[in-house]
Amino acid sequence: MSGKFEIKKAKDGQFFFNLKAGNGEIVGTSEMYKAKSSAENGIESVKKNAANEARFETFEGKNGQWYFRLKAGNGEPILASQGYSSESGAKDGCGAVARAADGAATADNSGG
Repeated sequence: MSGKFEIKKAKDGQFFFNLKAGNGEIVGTSEMYKAKSSAENGIESVKKNAANEARFETFEGKNGQWYFRLKAGNGEPILASQGYSSESGAKDGCGAVARAADGAATADNSGG
């Protein structure tokens, strides 16, 4: 079951998106973008790169939690995870992103 991208607007007026799995759980969040079109381009980049395992980077944060980032072909991060209690949890999250992004629709909840 594919997921869904949701474009939102932050309080400071910038745009970002979440990728939700089929069960509605957020599996990744983008960086902030000044323009909605840039967020839309970011979504296309996630769709293009999520199937490539080599584009994911897992790492341990200073707080002891594990995280992952999905990077575009140019090395720029395009999606980041929540914290996981283990490295294997973060790696499972990478798989969840790949499954959710495949064929995901986009909902614009930015209000503008």
